[in-house]
Amino acid sequence: MRALILDDQGRLRLDDAPVPKPEPGEALIRVFTAGICNTDLELVKGYMGFRGIPGHEFVGVVEQCGNEHLRGKRVVGEINCVCHQCHYCELEIPHHCTRRSVLGILKRNGAFAEYVTLPEENLHLVPNSMRDDVAVFTEPTAAAFRILEQVSVDQEDRVIVLGDGKLGQLIAQVLWLHTKRLVCIGRHRSKLALLEKLKIAAVLDTEPVEPGADLVVDATGSSHGLGRALELVRPEGTIVLKTTVAQGMTADMSLSVINEVHIVGSRCGPFRPALEALTLGNVEVRPMVSEHFKLEDGVEAFDRARDPEVLKVLIHV
Repeated sequence: MRALILDDQGRLRLDDAPVPKPEPGEALIRVFTAGICNTDLELVKGYMGFRGIPGHEFVGVVEQCGNEHLRGKRVVGEINCVCHQCHYCELEIPHHCTRRSVLGILKRNGAFAEYVTLPEENLHLVPNSMRDDVAVFTEPTAAAFRILEQVSVDQEDRVIVLGDGKLGQLIAQVLWLHTKRLVCIGRHRSKLALLEKLKIAAVLDTEPVEPGADLVVDATGSSHGLGRALELVRPEGTIVLKTTVAQGMTADMSLSVINEVHIVGSRCGPFRPALEALTLGNVEVRPMVSEHFKLEDGVEAFDRARDPEVLKVLIHV
């Protein structure tokens, strides 16, 4: 099969690779569409030391598996593949499984390829009415919904989302369903305009913003995002960190002590509410798609995705 491969020299290239063979309990999925996210860009910079086929946002069709209800069906997939036996699996937090592999990120080849494998239990059926260019957003939308599993947000809460990129846009839309006292701060007028069309307040980071927010979410993709969040959150407020960067973060952590700030790391989230929100149109994603590429032009697609003015780049396999 054809695949985008991050090689031992840290270079991304299109090459031939063996079609993966599903282990017992796994499915072989033919990939239709995959999305490039900031984590993929950071992997190329050396994040996680990953080598192999990246890609974890995808939609495809099940071609081979033991579950007859899945065969031939269009699916999306959760990215953490777990053992069900370790201490954290027994504590019912399997996404922190000590033996886990993570699709296209840790010890498992990903979806920038013609085929990918995942455990059958990770797969979710895609409604027939949902387009591929919407379904491919399920994984990052689920990551936005993860915040609501970790932090209580109601209509009285004042929320600031830092970052107008792909994940920041999704987080702003998801949290806006719970409080209209929300503002997204970003660096790109064109990106902020997408939120403004949805009646979500958005301002440039050069504009003044009142501090003292109950909740600040860092989705900047920048090592400086945490420092900005500490400036904007109220005493005993909460910061949710969604940023992962290869070079590490920089911040004066004394503010978190002085103001007794709650800092919450946040990663993968629930697919069911994400699929429901995308199906109902409560989260609008198609305006976020900047460009489309074929798999054979995948290296060029990554180059475009690095452009600060570009939002989601999709690769069609």
